[in-house]
Amino acid sequence: MKALIYKKYGPPENLQFTDLDAPQPRDGEICIRVKAVSLNAYDWHMLTADIPVARLAAGFFRPKVPVLGADVSGTVEKTGNGAFGFVPGDRVFGDLSMSGTGGLSEYTAAPAARFHRIPDSLSYEEASALPMASVTAFQALYTNGKVQAGHKVLINGAAGGVGTFAIQIAKAFGARVTAVCSQRNHAQAQELGADAVIDYTRENFTENGEKYDIILGVNGYQPIRAYKNSLTPNGHYIAIGGTGAQIFQALLLGPLLSRKGGKHLGSMMATPKPEDTREILKLVEKKKLKPVIDKVFTFAQAVEAFRYLGSGHARGKIVITFP
Repeated sequence: MKALIYKKYGPPENLQFTDLDAPQPRDGEICIRVKAVSLNAYDWHMLTADIPVARLAAGFFRPKVPVLGADVSGTVEKTGNGAFGFVPGDRVFGDLSMSGTGGLSEYTAAPAARFHRIPDSLSYEEASALPMASVTAFQALYTNGKVQAGHKVLINGAAGGVGTFAIQIAKAFGARVTAVCSQRNHAQAQELGADAVIDYTRENFTENGEKYDIILGVNGYQPIRAYKNSLTPNGHYIAIGGTGAQIFQALLLGPLLSRKGGKHLGSMMATPKPEDTREILKLVEKKKLKPVIDKVFTFAQAVEAFRYLGSGHARGKIVITFP
């Protein structure tokens, strides 16, 4: 089978196409014929090792798993012993980030528990765009932020994969949403339901006097004390992306700044949980959530897709499709 691999950390030019043996599902696994893969910041970090935690996860000196692509969709090709719930031909999608395999190959195998059936309303491309970004937004808002109807939610970095899902999820819970993004993404944020949109090139939201119950730091950078000053007395600030400084301050200073008073500041890393994906699918079925896809690349254009990912200007998700 054809696969896209990398043998050392660095730029997209390190990626190369090669032939590998098709995987055989082990006990509890299913093998799928891949139809689409969506890219995340996770894939960029695994490729470039631009943050120290990437080497801890992928291998200190070189990547242990040569195939990237955590978010996949496809059709079940084979099932291993004890892989219940799926039969060949089923349309499925899943997050493989915890299974030690990647989806940028014609076939991939992983535990059946990592997969869910694709709703009839979603294409393979849309299904591949769901797993990591939607669950990250859900866990940030619901699990960490305790979002409720009437809450004021600000999303700093509202135009990318996580941001576009976060707008819709917050609105589904009845929150009032302020989206922070560039001017060119204002219309998109409003179409997704944002009640207010701030152009970060013209206005610093931490200086306008507004207070928010939840602030998601998806992108950008503000000093953590500025985030704290923009929270309501019991508000939550959750860093899930952005610059190294934003993550560093959330990790180290967040717990210290949360000791006094009711404000909670910190960072999070999403963990795939079937129950959270089921909640996401309920929102999809109710037409309260839809993936936003910026660009679709063919498998042959996968290196170009990674270059676009690295530019940091994606408006929604980047998807790679297979014949």
